[in-house]
Amino acid sequence: MRDDEHLSALIGGVYDAALDASLWPAALGKVRAFVGGQAAVLCWKDAVNKCGCGDHQDGGLDPHYVQLYFEKYIKMDPYSTGQFFAKIGQAVAIGDLVPPEDILGTRFYREWVQPQRLADCVVSPLHKSSTSAALIGVFRHERHGAADDQSRRRLRLIVPHLRRAVLIGKTVDLKTSEGAALADTLDGISAAMLLVDARGRIIHSNANGHALLAEGHLLRGPGGKLAAVDAMADQALHEAFLAAAGGDARVGTKGIAVALMARDDERYVAHVLPLTSGARRKAGTSYAAVAAVFVHKAALETRSPPEIIAKTFKLTPSELRVLLGIVEVGGVPETAAALGIAEATVKTHLLRLYAKTNSRRQADLVKLVAGFSSPLIA
Repeated sequence: MRDDEHLSALIGGVYDAALDASLWPAALGKVRAFVGGQAAVLCWKDAVNKCGCGDHQDGGLDPHYVQLYFEKYIKMDPYSTGQFFAKIGQAVAIGDLVPPEDILGTRFYREWVQPQRLADCVVSPLHKSSTSAALIGVFRHERHGAADDQSRRRLRLIVPHLRRAVLIGKTVDLKTSEGAALADTLDGISAAMLLVDARGRIIHSNANGHALLAEGHLLRGPGGKLAAVDAMADQALHEAFLAAAGGDARVGTKGIAVALMARDDERYVAHVLPLTSGARRKAGTSYAAVAAVFVHKAALETRSPPEIIAKTFKLTPSELRVLLGIVEVGGVPETAAALGIAEATVKTHLLRLYAKTNSRRQADLVKLVAGFSSPLIA
C-alpha cells in the first residue's frame, strides 16, 4: 500500500473514532504503522498534580507497564516537562527534550524504559489548558531506533486530524445512539451542530444550531445555505465542505478548524467532520450530508504556571525539573532521589537557577515560585 493510501485509511479511521470511541485502538494502530514504532497512545497529563490517564492505546505496550506509569512513574518522568512546552502540532522526540546523560541514571529509565527496551517516543500536544495537556505519543522499540525527521514529519502531518477527532469525540459518541443516525442525537448535544451537503445546504440542525442561526451574529442560513458572517471564514467553511465531499484524504491538514468572529467580537471555532466514508457514512446517509459542523466558543490556550516560570527566566526543562523538585520535595538529596539523578547534577542546576533568577538560597526559589498565581504543590 502506498503512503497516500496508508494516510487516507488512517484519516478515515481517526474520524470514525471521533464518533465511536471503541474504534480508537484500531485507529491508533494505523497511526503507529504510519509514523513508525511499537505503540501509539492517546493520553492526558496534569502538569501541576503530576497525574494523568491513558485514554486510548493500540495494545503495543504491556498493560502492566501502562498501569505502572500512571500509578507511579508519571511523577518521575523527566520528559513530561518538555512535552508540555511543545506547541500544539509540534512533534518532539526524547532527544529534543532532555540530554541523554540526564536520563540514563534515573529510576524512570532503569525501571520503566529499559525493561521494555524502548528507544524513543515522538510526541505532540493535541490540546493544552493552564494545567494539563492531551498528547499523542508513538513509542519506538530498540529495533526501530531513535525518531528521525521522517517520523516527526509524519506525526505532524496527522496531528490536525487527531486533534479534531479528539475535540469532536468529547462532544458526541455515535455508539451512545445505538446505531441511530447521527442527527437523532443532535438535540442532546450542547454544541451547535449542523449537517450540510457539499454546497453548504443545511440538511439538519440541532436546537443549538437553530438558535445560533436565529441570532445571526455568527452564522446565517440565507436560502437554506450555511454562511459565516465573516467573509473569509465563510470562504474557508465552504472550501472545507467541498473537500469533505471528496473524501477523508481531500480534507488535508488544513481545515482542522475554521475560526469564526461574531459581530460582538466573540470568537468561535467550527470543526468540520467528513461523513462520506467509514462509520460516519451511516450517520449521514439519511440526510445526504457530506459533513457535520460543530461550533464552539473558542477557548484560549493558556500556559501552565511551570511554563510561565520557564519562559520568564529562560529555564531549560532540566532546570525547571530541579526547581519544581526543590519546591515540592525540599532539598538537594531529596530532589536527587526523587528525580533519579546525582546530587552533583542537582547542585549544578541549582547554581544555574540562582544565576537566572537572581536568587541566593533555596528559600528564595520557593518564594519565587509562590509568587506566581497558581500553586505548584499538589
